[in-house]
Amino acid sequence: MRTTPRSYGSRRGAGPRPCILLLLVVLVALAGAVEGQQKRDETLQSEQKKLQQTQKRLKEEREKAAAARARETSLLAELEQIEQRLGEKQAEVGRLAARIKRTQADIATLRGEIMRLEGQRGGQEEALARRLRVMYRVHAQGGALPLILSGDDPVTRAMAVRHLASLAVLDARLIREYRGTSDRLADRKGREEGRQQELAALHAEAQTEQAEVDREAAKRRTLLARVRDERAYHERMVGELTEASRRLEAFISELQARQRRLAKVPPPKGGIEPPGVGFGNLRGRLPWPAEGRIVVPFGAQVHPRFGTRTFRNGVDIEAAEGTDVTTVYAGHVIYTGWFKGYGNLIIVDHGSEYYTLYAHIAEIEVKEGEDVRQGQRIGTVGDTASLAGPRLYFEVRYQGKPQDPAEWLRQRG
Repeated sequence: MRTTPRSYGSRRGAGPRPCILLLLVVLVALAGAVEGQQKRDETLQSEQKKLQQTQKRLKEEREKAAAARARETSLLAELEQIEQRLGEKQAEVGRLAARIKRTQADIATLRGEIMRLEGQRGGQEEALARRLRVMYRVHAQGGALPLILSGDDPVTRAMAVRHLASLAVLDARLIREYRGTSDRLADRKGREEGRQQELAALHAEAQTEQAEVDREAAKRRTLLARVRDERAYHERMVGELTEASRRLEAFISELQARQRRLAKVPPPKGGIEPPGVGFGNLRGRLPWPAEGRIVVPFGAQVHPRFGTRTFRNGVDIEAAEGTDVTTVYAGHVIYTGWFKGYGNLIIVDHGSEYYTLYAHIAEIEVKEGEDVRQGQRIGTVGDTASLAGPRLYFEVRYQGKPQDPAEWLRQRG
């Protein structure tokens, strides 16, 4: 049987077709695998990006929560920061006020000098005007030469020459003095203008600082109003004040231990009575540390509105801001500075393990290590860390334990 070319061609082409199909299948599979891998990579990257964003948000939320917890547990710290900024701004306002006062005094002095120089220059101008009028008349008559040559007597001519020379010297001196006065006057006016510009800048700076003072004072009032009017803030503050009281107890114990160690050293020589002599015998006879009245007594306290219970280790003496704070007995200053919850604090050792504490001080006027006598001014009444305005917080302690100050202070009639 003969084979036709067509059928022969069909048999030759039948061999490679399955290989091509297989290759196509493999390529398609590979393409699908690559595409799938790319999709998986993209999905993985997307998930990683989402994870990073989630971690970032989680970190931010944790930071916010930490900040919220810090705010919730640091009312005293916030109050302290506000009061310190307020104190710094008030001190800056005081410094600016002093500079303004000095600058105003300088301006007043310069104005006095200007008035004196203007009067002096006015007199010099009148003298020069008179001399100019005389010179004008002389020139109108032909000048000085005809006067010199008018006489035949040499002596007369010589006298005329000397007289004219004296007038020339006088005129030159008047002109020099006038110029000198004018220069000094211009200098004083320039200095006054400079002082005026400085004064304006100081006033502007003082206004800016006073605005800062007002803002800090408003923050303080807002915080204290919340403590006074909102139970949550009040209870948090009570807790923090209780903790501050415990810290003060521990601090006094440390000071007491240190004073016991130092007691082995002979006391310094001086004219002040040795600390502590007779303190224990003065119950009911100590002078008051400030003029005022006790508004918060010693001992257990119950808040009239919120019912919170606290214990006061001292008394609050209500007094006008700036009132003198004096020591109730001779002693040795063992601490001055800021103490959280008490503001500016002074602790005096009176010997025999008797101590007095003075808090909420505005200006501390003694230094650690200083000996003080009874009745000596050691500071002024303020409202640092006070929740109720200007007052003096006062404690009496024996062997570290608080005593009722009202039993130690002399009774008033």
